Amino acid sequence: MPSTAHRALLISGSLRSGSTNTALLRTVAALAPADATAELFSGTAALPYFDPDLDRDPLPPPVQELRDAVHAADALLICTPEYAGALPGAFKNLLEWLIGDNDPRSISGKPVGWINVSTGPTGARDAHESLRIVLTYAGARIVLSDSITVPRSAIADGLVADASIVERLAGTFDRLLR
Repeated sequence: MPSTAHRALLISGSLRSGSTNTALLRTVAALAPADATAELFSGTAALPYFDPDLDRDPLPPPVQELRDAVHAADALLICTPEYAGALPGAFKNLLEWLIGDNDPRSISGKPVGWINVSTGPTGARDAHESLRIVLTYAGARIVLSDSITVPRSAIADGLVADASIVERLAGTFDRLLR
């Protein structure tokens, strides 16, 4: 792989094994162009509850794994459901662990986009607003034009099956990295 390769970290806001949000990110990973890599972060469930007293060296190993993955990425792509009108608790916990990272390779200043698998009439509007607030607080460079809504009906066999949406996802991923 050339040294100019772009790396994206894909983060699902869902812990469910059959998550449509995770299926969408698996589809994005499969669309990665030859000059890019896409890694799906799988350690959300292992993260301890955020505690400022633990946010010091040595970090809990799952937190260090998360921060190392963010540091290695050029951009982040998030796909999260909306639970009870907001971000899922485990995903919000992940974001809280990223806030206190003072490493220059942290989420601060990094391009972040998000996608949502919509299951309701609002298109997860409140989760998007919550995510925007948290990412702004974290100093992330939000790429709002890369935020699209994908209906659950477009997911089949663990991947996005709708060709027009797959095309949009490929364009979103490319713009996020470039």
